[in-house]
Amino acid sequence: MSMITETAERTLILTRTLKAPVEKVFQAWSDPQHLVKWWGPKDFTLPLCEQDFRVGGKYRFCMRAPDGSDHWVRGEYTHIDAPHRLVFTWLREDADGDIWCDTVVALDFERRGGNTVMTLNQTTFATTAHCDEHRDGWNECLDRLTQFTGSQLN
Repeated sequence: MSMITETAERTLILTRTLKAPVEKVFQAWSDPQHLVKWWGPKDFTLPLCEQDFRVGGKYRFCMRAPDGSDHWVRGEYTHIDAPHRLVFTWLREDADGDIWCDTVVALDFERRGGNTVMTLNQTTFATTAHCDEHRDGWNECLDRLTQFTGSQLN
């Protein structure tokens, strides 16, 4: 018997302060030439980065782990308010192409002096385990974004 947990326990919220202007941080999310330099957890690469950056546009990424395994994610952009807000669906596929994670990611970018406060809100995961796994992956990914925006976008 599985237990349904509260929605709050299956929602991921992460906040980062990035030492770059909000326009540059937003551009890091919207330009595949930037995405391939920072996307994914630590030591992952992004050998496939297809992105149609417009409302209704789709994206498909292949994140390759250090062990050579591929991790696929795809979705659709549902809201773009540059450089303040970005919302997209998040569909994770297993090796057979079946969806095992179906959530929505909302990013808010707030100007704070010359810096950007970025909040990621991803909801609602089917299980707390999926939420925890994504928390780890996003934290590593956002570490890479922080380093990228601090060094390559200024």
